[in-house]
Amino acid sequence: MQKLSTIAMAAAVATTVLAGCTMEPWYHRPAAPVSQSFPEGGVYATQPGQPGGAPNGRSASGAAATDIGWRDFFTDPRLQKLVEIALKNNRDLRVSVLNVEAARAQYQITRAQLMPSIDAVGSDSRTRSPRDLQQFSENPYSIYNVGLQASWEIDFWGRIRSLKDQALAQYLSTAEARKAAEISLVSQVAEQYLTMLADDDLLKVTQNTLKTAQDSYNITKAQFDNGTGTELDLRQAQSVVETAQANLQAQLRARAQAENALVLLIGEPLPADLPPGLPLGAQDLLTDIPAGLPSDLLTRRPDIMEAEQTLLAANANIGAARAAFFPKISLTAAFGTESLSLGGLFHAGTAAWSFAPQITMPIFEGGSNIANLQLANVQKRIEIANYEKAIQSAFREVADGLAARGTYEQQIAALQRNTFANQRSLDLSELRYKNGVDNYLSVLTAQTNLYSAQQTLVQTQLARQNNLVDLYRALGGGWIEHAGETPRPADAPVDYGAASAPVAASAAPAG
Repeated sequence: MQKLSTIAMAAAVATTVLAGCTMEPWYHRPAAPVSQSFPEGGVYATQPGQPGGAPNGRSASGAAATDIGWRDFFTDPRLQKLVEIALKNNRDLRVSVLNVEAARAQYQITRAQLMPSIDAVGSDSRTRSPRDLQQFSENPYSIYNVGLQASWEIDFWGRIRSLKDQALAQYLSTAEARKAAEISLVSQVAEQYLTMLADDDLLKVTQNTLKTAQDSYNITKAQFDNGTGTELDLRQAQSVVETAQANLQAQLRARAQAENALVLLIGEPLPADLPPGLPLGAQDLLTDIPAGLPSDLLTRRPDIMEAEQTLLAANANIGAARAAFFPKISLTAAFGTESLSLGGLFHAGTAAWSFAPQITMPIFEGGSNIANLQLANVQKRIEIANYEKAIQSAFREVADGLAARGTYEQQIAALQRNTFANQRSLDLSELRYKNGVDNYLSVLTAQTNLYSAQQTLVQTQLARQNNLVDLYRALGGGWIEHAGETPRPADAPVDYGAASAPVAASAAPAG
């Protein structure tokens, strides 16, 4: 037993001495392949809160998106409740949480290889020896053995340590992917809810148009039946009615499908006790969240941090591939009792031990070690490109969001004026037609133009609201619930409710 303790102590000392020895390349974060600032001038100079920008909407008061809770960004109580339900029930998010658990377990498995393994063993071997080589009175004979067996690979070149670093980086990458999935879910629920509101507005526009067109058709048909109107006027009026009727069916279908998409996101049917919501035009989202600098995205966007952790994993894998060219040193030791009879295992004089160090030197591997190193280097270059692409994509998303935010207010104002002008045109056309000054074609044209203008206005209002949501997400917002909260780590436990408690994420692994 003293011999085994000495071996264990030597193993612990060696582990401490060799703890910092790896063959991983020194990691340098690649330079961000984007401009040092977001575009300026033109549409970018008309941002809300800036001189010349639109004054409408609540102000973020200079707070960064990552410091704004989603309950502070969204004021609609119905939408807030839907986001809360989605964070508890969404199945894609549950899969992301489970992926973190799986990556954590894989890291622990890899890290365990740094430590010696100790097993309790018991064996019974039955042997028959030739007469000339017979050692015991019995032939065949049995040998019984009970004891402890320890084995340990001395990680002299850092192969296992590099694999551990790789597994840890993959774990952190998966945790960031889970964080990105949660942020994305918040924005998806909001956008789908806003789409439903826009569908409701479009339905009202179409229903009103259909009612007006039906009234005009009834008047035209009465005139035709009385011989004071023409069939041409009748068929033109009928055309507007049928077009509105067809659009109504299409929008009813779109509204139902939008609700189905929202149900999928929240993971359950829409509850009957949802609080009252706000119409599309009264959502009052924060309109002037500052963009900051592109370099801020490196620490605010979980998808960029995910890509960098994957790059770190590829960098660590090079160290493991390099270490494979060097000797592998392993120790195996056993201590126990050995006897020719089962009953004599624990008698005096039956103690037995063995100690077997082993060095394995690769001589001919068919080129596999060289190929593995080449593969590891190529994979790192791939992950560098993926990391740079993640930065470029994030830069573009923010720049696109800023360009849109700087134009929607003026576009909506122009569309509102256009809608008012078309409404007046319809009113005047109807008046002229009733007084016999103009023909019915001018009324039909005015009705069609007004309907188109109203639809375009609703669709643009939806696009403007979605733009604000997308920009909030693109700047890293949506991870905290209330402003002022300390952001939890990407792998921190989250209470997703009693129904989903078994899949809640665990805390970060030690080491």
